[in-house]
Amino acid sequence: MKKIITIKQEYNSLEKLQSYINEESNYSSNIQYDKWEIRKDNNGNMQKCIMLKKSAMHGLKVYFLDDKTIELSYAIPNVFLHGWFGKSQKAYRGIDEIILGKIKDAVLVGSQKKAFTELEQVFNKATV
Repeated sequence: MKKIITIKQEYNSLEKLQSYINEESNYSSNIQYDKWEIRKDNNGNMQKCIMLKKSAMHGLKVYFLDDKTIELSYAIPNVFLHGWFGKSQKAYRGIDEIILGKIKDAVLVGSQKKAFTELEQVFNKATV
């Protein structure tokens, strides 16, 4: 689940956006390296993002696409749980992994959508 939104100019950095999140919500948030997708910035370094956590199982990863556009994407904040319930990045998966992945996705999809919708509401006042 992903969503791209345009934000107000006053929230044009991760630090300013995190400050806004802390004022507007009761959710935990922190700035950290994007260990979920291993994205790189223009200098070849790992890019940072904001992890907005509802729980150890549900979170929202926020990062800048440009100066005024951010992307919100669902992520499992806990690294251990992400390993079990996150999307597999393996090039080759066996039939058992494929079947279990489909079952897991079907079971989790409802709670993930609900959490994503709740967390994205935090950004309503910051949008243009």
